[in-house]
Amino acid sequence: MRRKTLDALLTTGGFVVTAVLLVAGGLLMWASNFVQDNVHSQLADQRITMPSGKAIEDPAIKPYLQQYAGQQMTTGAQAKAYADHYILVHMNKAGQGRTYEEVSGEYIALSANPNADKAKVAELGQLRQTLFMGNTLRGLLLNAYAFGTMGTIAFWGAVASFVGAAFLFLLSLLGLRHERHVPAEQEVRIGRGAAAAPAVG
Repeated sequence: MRRKTLDALLTTGGFVVTAVLLVAGGLLMWASNFVQDNVHSQLADQRITMPSGKAIEDPAIKPYLQQYAGQQMTTGAQAKAYADHYILVHMNKAGQGRTYEEVSGEYIALSANPNADKAKVAELGQLRQTLFMGNTLRGLLLNAYAFGTMGTIAFWGAVASFVGAAFLFLLSLLGLRHERHVPAEQEVRIGRGAAAAPAVG
């Protein structure tokens, strides 16, 4: 194969991959911006203010929420901190470590007993409702965190694509330059003893 032909093929391939990486980077950046904008607007619409002061004095809460104290919740990271280190802490205290499913099972069993203490049934019913609402809110907030994380991953994927595209574009330009300086008759042998040698005759 002529060296010029090989250079032309490699250079063309480099430009094609560069274009693909640029398109991929653009799509990933668009996805990142779309996700981050939606997470921000959806959380901002809820008008949740991160707790501060005495509300976060608990050692199970303060290390995780102190950096966000008093801020409006607008990011996935804030949502995760609030869900896992504020709501869940209070749920565990209220339910004494029991989950919603466990409390709900107790409530159903107790309310089916006609001789059960009505006050106890009402108390379990209230706790069941509290844990249900806590689970629901945690789920929504953790979904926001998950989507926010996907947006961050898409952003860095876009950066990697753009860097890769720039690198390949530079290599392709060097290949194009090399192709112009290679003698037209130079051959490339592929396989053992594949050293390039000029054509004879």
